[in-house]
Amino acid sequence: MTTLPGWRDRAVSPEDALSHVHSGDTLFVHGAAATPTPLLDALCGRADLEGVRLYHLHLEGRCTFAEPEHQGRFFSVSLFTSPALRRPIAEGRADFVPVFLKDIPRLFHERAVPLDAALLQLSPPDRHGQCTLGTSVDAALAAARSAQVIIAEINEQMPRTHGHASVPFDRVKAFVHTDRPLPEHGAGTESAVEAQIGDLVAGLVEDGATLQLGIGAIPNAVLRRLGDKQDLGIHTEMFSDGVLPLVQNGNVTNRLKKVHPGRSVTSFVMGSRALYDFVDDNLAVEFHPCDRTNDTALIRENDKVVAVNSALEVDLTGQVCADSIGAQIYSGIGGQMDFIHGAALSKGGKPIIALPSTAAKGTVSRITPLLKPGAGVVTTRGHVHWVVTEYGAVNLHGRTLRERAEMLVSIAHPDFRGDLRRAFAEQRHVVLPG
Repeated sequence: MTTLPGWRDRAVSPEDALSHVHSGDTLFVHGAAATPTPLLDALCGRADLEGVRLYHLHLEGRCTFAEPEHQGRFFSVSLFTSPALRRPIAEGRADFVPVFLKDIPRLFHERAVPLDAALLQLSPPDRHGQCTLGTSVDAALAAARSAQVIIAEINEQMPRTHGHASVPFDRVKAFVHTDRPLPEHGAGTESAVEAQIGDLVAGLVEDGATLQLGIGAIPNAVLRRLGDKQDLGIHTEMFSDGVLPLVQNGNVTNRLKKVHPGRSVTSFVMGSRALYDFVDDNLAVEFHPCDRTNDTALIRENDKVVAVNSALEVDLTGQVCADSIGAQIYSGIGGQMDFIHGAALSKGGKPIIALPSTAAKGTVSRITPLLKPGAGVVTTRGHVHWVVTEYGAVNLHGRTLRERAEMLVSIAHPDFRGDLRRAFAEQRHVVLPG
């Protein structure tokens, strides 16, 4: 790629770049594979700063700014929580915003969260003076457009991505120049439980389906089993390496999609170097902000949308908790409801919640009589349709409370079915079969 002449000569040190941040500022921090680690490290080195708020989604790596020694200097606000922020939130040193992914850009555009600066990781500027947001457009595009100042890490190894991903180089107030690999996530070894869930979910996918699948063992297990499907499409908030074989083997064509036909649509990607190389300068992959990828009105326009999402627990009425373990914040609302509802409205669509039947090495049932006290309901019982564990797949839509309970008990781990039936009898005064 031909780049803008002389742009590297304008690079400064991380300390000089962060001189544009002041006490009391509100910042956005780019996330996932695009986390601008050198800028965050330099930020923590600014001993003169106080009362700086950092808004972000999932961040990769150690979040030093949220450690106890920086309390009062920096305050983290997660829009989707990464593992390093769970303890600070639980201890009151950080906070969390429960919000649908599609609604986050509006917080910035309408200045409900007024941003003084956006800390971004960008691809190098092309000969037209355009950088891109690379692997993560999501809410970063809205932040880039609404922040008073952009401070960037421009990384030679950040893929140049297409769609709505560009940031003009002349909007960047200051930048550091790096040439470092992006963080990678491997697929891992598939367990027997994940394989069984993958088989069951893949059996629900028809030829011509448009897929929304996230990162993790279960989505990867599903993707591995779609090699016999034809004319699949991708319209998702994110995807990982499991999509690549389906593209290479011709299973994914995007030919039948009504929204962006012929192109895979995503908001961010996270995976291996092979994935980052695949999206680099690839006109067949479009990155859009999450208020577009997760817009229910657009999702429903594609036929046969299959949305596969996970859960921490599901109660016997079908309420889905996916963001917390009791009152302790674990992740976030994200795009689950956006796609569950969008798939339900799609012609022939299938919204799916897929989860192992147990947690804690088989000692805890994920199908529960009641959600834990303080647990968040991400997908309501009125929105839930398919629920899949390694013991089966059931469709709760339109079913009564007792029918739902009977169906969910049937896909719970056998060791817990008796307890679940007894709990339901106490709650509803109805004895379930079995």
